[in-house]
Amino acid sequence: MKRFLLPSLFALLCVLCGQVSAAPKPNVLFFAIDDQNDWIGCMGGHPQVKTPNIDRLAKRGTLFLNAHCQAPLCNPSRSSLLTGLRPSSTGIYGLMPGIREVEQTKNHVTLPQTFTDAGYHTFTTGKIYHDGSIKPKDQPREFNTWVQTRNRTRPEKPIANLPEPRHPAMDWGPWPERDEDAVDYATASAAIDALKNAPKDKPFFVAAGFRLPHVPCYAPQKWFDLYPDATLKMPPVLENDRDDTPRFSWYLHWSLPEPRLHTLRERNEWRPLVRAYLASTSFMDSQLGRVLDALEATGRADNTIVVVWGDHGWHVGEKLITGKNTLWERSTRVPLIFAGPGIAKSAKCGRTVELLDIFPTLLEMAAFPARADLEGHSLVPLLKNANAPREWPAITTHNHDNHGIRTERWRYIHYADGSEELYDMQADPNEWKNLAGDPKHAKIKADLAKWLPKVNKKPVPNSAQRILTYNPETGEVNWEGKNVGKDDPIPD
Repeated sequence: MKRFLLPSLFALLCVLCGQVSAAPKPNVLFFAIDDQNDWIGCMGGHPQVKTPNIDRLAKRGTLFLNAHCQAPLCNPSRSSLLTGLRPSSTGIYGLMPGIREVEQTKNHVTLPQTFTDAGYHTFTTGKIYHDGSIKPKDQPREFNTWVQTRNRTRPEKPIANLPEPRHPAMDWGPWPERDEDAVDYATASAAIDALKNAPKDKPFFVAAGFRLPHVPCYAPQKWFDLYPDATLKMPPVLENDRDDTPRFSWYLHWSLPEPRLHTLRERNEWRPLVRAYLASTSFMDSQLGRVLDALEATGRADNTIVVVWGDHGWHVGEKLITGKNTLWERSTRVPLIFAGPGIAKSAKCGRTVELLDIFPTLLEMAAFPARADLEGHSLVPLLKNANAPREWPAITTHNHDNHGIRTERWRYIHYADGSEELYDMQADPNEWKNLAGDPKHAKIKADLAKWLPKVNKKPVPNSAQRILTYNPETGEVNWEGKNVGKDDPIPD
């Protein structure tokens, strides 16, 4: 009897192993949102915002309430997420160059390339990589198929009442008349077609990058109607917010096209911008919802991991500015949601996480080999249990040697000139009181400073605008080729 029992058990194990190995790989639906801060319904960043589709996705999965970007600017943030490497490790801080033009990353296997090389059907549309950062000759190694949907048309004249001349993106208001004429509608339609036509005999990785609520904040009038001006709630602002921040901090967003709060107030444009940002967010949400509905219609939703992420946040008057390019909460905090097989439903995770963590997480969920060269950490333990322990903070870098360290309680910022900021995010979520100069917080600062990147590569050659460097010997700030001495006025 025993002679026959062992072979039978062996045969049964072989069958079971074969079934396990034959288990279908999960599909991935990968959404990027441009310039999206926490003004998302399920994140509670604005009390009036309406994002029913992102909210319903959050109920299907795990919402990260304390997720942060690696850089508060499009190209370095997206390059970091897609390579799994920090900006301080690659030297990519500006709007250019692309990863294939940088020695360290020119042959680095990216996140989408991993799925392409593994035999997935891969497709992208809209803005996943920063515009122009991947040249046409390099696109096939990233995705099987690229569909461009960018539309540069504008209204005949600017809508917002801003000083001229202005950057063409600095505009907002109701436009175009129909949803169907907006760029994000075309992006959603391309993603829908990709889901409908995805091969049934292989898994898919479909990526869709929405451009709103990035400026210009255009959306059809019906989306503005969701936010009547008479009842619009404005973000909280402290009028002397700049007084306790280091002088060097303001150089990070000097000479940028986004208007300062005082300009918006002078032109009566602050409320229109807030309204336009909310309207643009709701319109973007509606297009994301169209794609989610299309996924359900394919019958493949149960085996599809859905990821939603924002590349960085955006100030809408807070800290007396608009735009990104800061190391404060409004600029670094982003939406991050995972939903799908093996992911806890209706879960909210308060642990501090980073966009860098997306790459190793998807590797683990797709049962790909782990990569020792990635700098993020898998979120799988948190996707199973939102309260699982997590030892790492989030680290955001903007330009050379300027870093923000975010834990569940603290935000510590260390600038290239040695100046600092420290905020108790539980007691002071608006970051109105800089505690860095208080001696009783010296140990907290020292503990947080241990997380500052040990590698701080200089900006790579041919970096585009938004590059700021500091010379510790002379105390000079160099911004776009201009030296600014320590006695020069703070830019405004």
